Amino acid sequence: MKKIHGVAASKGYAIGKLTLCVNIDDHIQKKSITDVPAELSRLNSAKDAAVEALNEIYRKALKRVGEANSMIFQIHIMMLQDEDYYNTIQDAIKNDKVNAEYAVWQAGRQFSEMFAQMDDEYMRGRAADVVDISKRLIRNLDETLANGLDCLTDRSIVGAVDLMPSETVQMDKNLVLAFVTREGSKSSHSAILARTMGIPAVVGLAGGYGELTDGASLIVDGAAGDVILEPDEQTLEEYRKKQQEFENYQHELNLLKGTKAVTKNGTVIEINANIGHPEDVSMVLENDADGIGLFRSEFLYMESKNFPSEEDQFKAYKRVLEKMGGKRVIIRTLDLGADKQVPYLDIPHEENPAMGYRAIRICLDRQELFVTQLRALIRASAFGKLAIMFPMIISVDEVKQIKEIVEKVKKDLTAEKIVFAPDIEIGIMIETPASVMLSDLLAKEVDFFSIGTNDLTQYTLAVDRMNHTISKMFDSRHPAVLRMIEKTAESAKNAGIWVGICGESAADTTLTEFYVKIGISELSVTPSAVLELRKAVQQVEL
Repeated sequence: MKKIHGVAASKGYAIGKLTLCVNIDDHIQKKSITDVPAELSRLNSAKDAAVEALNEIYRKALKRVGEANSMIFQIHIMMLQDEDYYNTIQDAIKNDKVNAEYAVWQAGRQFSEMFAQMDDEYMRGRAADVVDISKRLIRNLDETLANGLDCLTDRSIVGAVDLMPSETVQMDKNLVLAFVTREGSKSSHSAILARTMGIPAVVGLAGGYGELTDGASLIVDGAAGDVILEPDEQTLEEYRKKQQEFENYQHELNLLKGTKAVTKNGTVIEINANIGHPEDVSMVLENDADGIGLFRSEFLYMESKNFPSEEDQFKAYKRVLEKMGGKRVIIRTLDLGADKQVPYLDIPHEENPAMGYRAIRICLDRQELFVTQLRALIRASAFGKLAIMFPMIISVDEVKQIKEIVEKVKKDLTAEKIVFAPDIEIGIMIETPASVMLSDLLAKEVDFFSIGTNDLTQYTLAVDRMNHTISKMFDSRHPAVLRMIEKTAESAKNAGIWVGICGESAADTTLTEFYVKIGISELSVTPSAVLELRKAVQQVEL
């Protein structure tokens, strides 16, 4: 028996036999070709098949993991069709007379290394995506390099050097007990998808991965990040008990549906869900959230080749509000820029995009875009309980300017005899140190605050949350961050407005009691975390 430690990526326990996936890097061979047109034809067929498969994966992923997690497959399709990438492969076939598999593998490595060295966090994240699409092309070219996931017939623990997002989302939960990988981190796409799908996972096994053999008996501890190779009977019995306890815990959480998040001394906390697409509403309802605390409206812009029309936006917002049946839906206005770019916005290259031309700065600069979105939002308010939230605020003047534009839109709609709700709540995100320090003044201008702890932590600690070199320094429990949150809550209380948290630390149950204690009245998390957070609130006794 041997214990190998990795990174805990997704909670849960699994006991079973290991199925190792083929590592493409070990099987690529460079071959000389004579029939260039035939090789280019093979490549084109592989590309067409890849695009078709990715479209199908995207549709499947929408139902299983929601829009926010599915957008990656739309990005993969765009990358497959990128001229620079595809021309590099074709040039290698034409000029070097090499086989298509080798040309794709070589281009994939070249572009992956290029992306990995970029300063921009969004572009660095594309390195893994280039590897994913390259592997897909190669497997279409050579069926003997299939990863084995499609051929599983018995329930297994899957092992791989690394699993790409498209591989993870296609896993059959009835056959895949868990997965373990040599590479990867807790914040990788595959780890996020595993948590969303409820598949136990340990990643980043590094050198320990080499000790795993196909067919070996394994225990996967997704909570501790341990993989136990050839466990003895005593260890097996211990983990069978842990498995049962975990299943009982999940059953207990499901029993909380229909209850409220009320502390032992009677304080009620609203537990809402964060979503990125209208399709995600089904997950919100399935997990019994009290409402939607953050609806990221960027999906409309990222899915479109041009600025989405007022009518397209109106239909999307209306659909969500109607599905939520009167529960409050907080929609955040356009938050593009930084790591969320769309070509038609034509934002010039920035050395530090996280602190650049983004979010409300774009909206106030290009007010025609802002007005179009506000008209769609306010029109949709007639079909449910809408609240509108504005991101990246750093001054009172910004809020006053926003409110003037909102009032102008309302007057125009009234003149056009278009019905809308008279009581739309207006709120702002507190995600910059500036907004915290001005929170006493800002609270007089709005109906609520929602604290975005991801960016607030990043800006407070001066730590890029996407930089793996300093990722250990990114700590939402840092005393400075908690003091920022406490100061914001105090300002809200003094002004008589409510305050919530929509960043990832809202789901950190070690902070739940602190949040309740300082006066946070709403927590918004990924839908799958709603019931666990509800349980944590119910156990708080102030």
